[in-house]
Amino acid sequence: MTKMYLIVNLVAGKAMIKEYLGDIINEFTKNGYEVTVHPTQSSEDAAESANYACENNYDILVCAGGDGTLSQCLQGIMKSNRKIPIGYIPAGSTNDFAKSLDIPKGTMEAVQWIINGHPADCDVGCFNDSYFMYIAAFGAFTNITYETPQQIKNILGHAAYILNGLMQITNIRSKRMRIEYNDNVIEDDFIFGMVTNTASVAGLLSMNDFMLDDGIFEVILIKKPANLVQLQRIVHSLLNIKEEIDRDYIKFFRTDKIKFTCLDEEPATWTRDGEYGGDAMKCVISNNQKAVSFMICDCDETKFSRDEVINFEISDDK
Repeated sequence: MTKMYLIVNLVAGKAMIKEYLGDIINEFTKNGYEVTVHPTQSSEDAAESANYACENNYDILVCAGGDGTLSQCLQGIMKSNRKIPIGYIPAGSTNDFAKSLDIPKGTMEAVQWIINGHPADCDVGCFNDSYFMYIAAFGAFTNITYETPQQIKNILGHAAYILNGLMQITNIRSKRMRIEYNDNVIEDDFIFGMVTNTASVAGLLSMNDFMLDDGIFEVILIKKPANLVQLQRIVHSLLNIKEEIDRDYIKFFRTDKIKFTCLDEEPATWTRDGEYGGDAMKCVISNNQKAVSFMICDCDETKFSRDEVINFEISDDK
């Protein structure tokens, strides 16, 4: 039998996963899996449990929870010499990375996705001595995902992030940053910056033309606006990113490695995969190409480059 280690965050999203837990275990068991279930006990518990699964000869790790739980599982897997495939049952408030993999929203549909799927390699971001799956970001609104109380997220879903963001819009502060990538150096005041490998950010911002295994990140940097009118232009450009971006304030490029140095007296606060990522004066982010594999089924193959590495940028370096 295939040995499965199932990590479950019982309070993720609207805490609905507990209602499906029996059906999940039954469905996997019927399809030849020997299932060991571990409900998470703390924010770091998923990382320790994922590492345990790798080191104790399990064949597959399944994470039932939100992107934060998945990111914690990733920490444990990346610190093991034996990396096993990951199945993801999205149960959080936004489930951004699940959108990138085209995983069905329904719990039991996601279970079938794993059962009928096959492993596909995905890139993993290295953030100093930690890892992230789909985003590392600093600046405006990045604290919303981890400071919004779980009870409010459960009730309001995406609206919780929007409302919490609106409360902060008049209190946006910039950071003076030196940013180095691809032999380029930028030094400016930025209110926001993110390094991503995803189709969606916070369930709102959609990214285009990305690949999950090409070894390349998409980077967006937002310069400090002079007034609220400029800020509104920036927000409109981001929410309509399929249109031409506002190059006066927004820089967009691709790279496999980038270094951020905060030139202010206080460090920049970062988020990784929607969780608090720490405060840092310096941060080096690099791409570990095809470092882990996820179970996919009938996924949009254009999101996987397979063997071709694309290395280009589309920014105006002014």
